[in-house]
Amino acid sequence: MITVVGGTKGGSGKSTVATNLAVMLAAAGRDVLLVDADDQETSTDFTNLRNETRPGGAGYTCVALTGRAVMTETKRLAPKYGEVIIDTGGRDTVSQRAALAVCDIYLIPFAPRSFDVWTLDKVASLVEEARAVNPDFRALAFLNRTDPRGSDNVDAAQLISSKPELKFIEAALGNRKAFANAAAAGLAVPELRPIDSKAVEEIGILFGYLYDIEKVSKLHRVGI
Repeated sequence: MITVVGGTKGGSGKSTVATNLAVMLAAAGRDVLLVDADDQETSTDFTNLRNETRPGGAGYTCVALTGRAVMTETKRLAPKYGEVIIDTGGRDTVSQRAALAVCDIYLIPFAPRSFDVWTLDKVASLVEEARAVNPDFRALAFLNRTDPRGSDNVDAAQLISSKPELKFIEAALGNRKAFANAAAAGLAVPELRPIDSKAVEEIGILFGYLYDIEKVSKLHRVGI
């Protein structure tokens, strides 16, 4: 399966989500390709840190691609891997459109803030246009960096649910230090010690929605 983590707004946590999914898939025994299609190359930096600090290396393969190469090279490489994750930038770029041409799932994190939710129409239009080339991919939207209280989460969820081009999924990630602390150390949240059980539970729910929930439960019990 080819999963694109994207959107049209920077700072929504795309690279954090993409790298966590890649590490968790690898820990579950999948052969994973992580494609860094973001000019900032955050996923590449994260992977380099893992390769430098972990005896077994990153645990997955990471390549940086831009432009049409995101489509052509992903199509060429995908049969060699069990899962492909593509991390795109927070803009409507050639790279993101190329990724949408080959993906099975388009996963879009939204922070429950006005500037993020205002991009809904742009994302919905992008999905509609991409389906002219790749009609069968699923566009799944969820809340990231949510507030512990207040009405913003509910209001954002209702707005996202109103867009027929997107399917809103109940797999919110909270605005937790564990995600930033893990990323800074080249780790996925389930690898961070001490364990933040709430953060692990949240990323596990998202992971389980996309992949094998039985393996997710095992990862949550024993840590990775």
